[in-house]
Amino acid sequence: MTDSRIPADLPDHIQHYIDGAFVDSVDGDTFDVLDPVTNQTYTTAAAGKKADIELAVAAATRAFNEGPWPRMLPRERSRVLHRIADIVESRDARLAELESYDSGLPITQALGQARRAAENFRFFADLIVAQSDDAFKVPGKQMNYVNRKPIGVAGLITPWNTPFMLESWKLGPALATGNTVVLKPAEFTPLSASLWAGIFEEAGLPKGVFNLVNGLGEDAGDALVKHPDVPLISFTGESRTGQIIFGNAAPFLKGLSMELGGKSPAVVFADADLEAAVDATIFGVFSLNGERCTAGSRILVERSIYEEFVERYAAQAKRVKVGYPHDPATEVGALVHPEHYDKVMSYVEIGKREGRLVAGGGRPEGFEAGNFVAPTVFADVSPDARIFQEEIFGPVVAITPFDSDEEALSLANNTKYGLAAYIWTNDLKRAHNFAQSVEAGMVWLNSNNVRDLRTPFGGVKASGLGHEGGYRSIDFYTDQQSVHITLAAHSHNPTFGKN
Repeated sequence: MTDSRIPADLPDHIQHYIDGAFVDSVDGDTFDVLDPVTNQTYTTAAAGKKADIELAVAAATRAFNEGPWPRMLPRERSRVLHRIADIVESRDARLAELESYDSGLPITQALGQARRAAENFRFFADLIVAQSDDAFKVPGKQMNYVNRKPIGVAGLITPWNTPFMLESWKLGPALATGNTVVLKPAEFTPLSASLWAGIFEEAGLPKGVFNLVNGLGEDAGDALVKHPDVPLISFTGESRTGQIIFGNAAPFLKGLSMELGGKSPAVVFADADLEAAVDATIFGVFSLNGERCTAGSRILVERSIYEEFVERYAAQAKRVKVGYPHDPATEVGALVHPEHYDKVMSYVEIGKREGRLVAGGGRPEGFEAGNFVAPTVFADVSPDARIFQEEIFGPVVAITPFDSDEEALSLANNTKYGLAAYIWTNDLKRAHNFAQSVEAGMVWLNSNNVRDLRTPFGGVKASGLGHEGGYRSIDFYTDQQSVHITLAAHSHNPTFGKN
């Protein structure tokens, strides 16, 4: 009997893609890929190491130095990127099916991520054609202009939460600007990444421009960061790994863009629309199984509405539908991997000592196997609690009361992270003053995490280094060369050594 939740035509083995060909690792090594619902191995993947990274970088370097891609007109590259977006859109159901199976994400949310991936390519396809560079004139004396140039081989290291979409977020601007790439996807979720090669070939991307090496971070990722011919590293992942990458890239003075961890506050004032705030903060921490860097995982609530908020929030959290990832009714699926499940469950046990458990707290009923965690809510959490301070990256939230605007701001800023913040109030002055004082790279007022691709994306403190999104991505993936032209009839150079 066929299991209806298993996608058809799953690969028996996932290979690297180097210089236009699918290949195994030089040493033949592989690693197991698990289905998060059963934690059983469903395929193997080639385990890349330094030798495989060297082959991929050599191919990308040749494509950059000798191939047509960096020398194409922006409009020509744009056409290829639009074809990529068209193909991704046309295959969104298949992409979502594979992503959901591989990562445990609910199928409806995986479908949304596939469509966002197409939009990322479409956005940068348009941006490079519309892009204008600066020019500065000193009338009658000098003309200066900026010439943007692709840098070379970009090393892209991506995480296992919404992997296909987050890969597109880096691949789109890196390719649009004329660079070549080596992608190292997360080892937990290599399945959807393996589809990029066929999509790019069909869209007409030249051979060697895109290369993919699977493998563990400490092997393939480390070799990519340390490779002297990779001048750029874009990384999304946890802050500790970011610190290691920062140190390993330092001797080569590489360009770094790192979007790291978060412990983002959602601040709910007494004058907020309570129903909208509850809905948004439920979605903000339990969507994508809670495995999202921008999750509003600390909810700070003004004391006069605190008990009502906690009661309504806990009741709604208990109604969140936990289910199998392939079921369209599922709102929270299975966490990605047993290692991560164990980490999240350890925080749930810590939380039982640090706060008042008002929802969840263990496995949901009816799910005795797999990486399922019931949406878990802790109230009355102290600011020095580990579940208040540390990133859990799962469907677990801490709720804490405050008595004044000053206390709310102090609590919001009281972690090492600074990625996102969400503020709920109908006081216009308070909203803007609080937004400008909170230590976060991105702030949403009376809104959930709604992305505008033109805006900078990134964090402060331990949440990141640099920004991507819109022209910030163009800045990261290009060198900006200043060209100066003298217009004066006579040179004004100082003269040395003249009699």
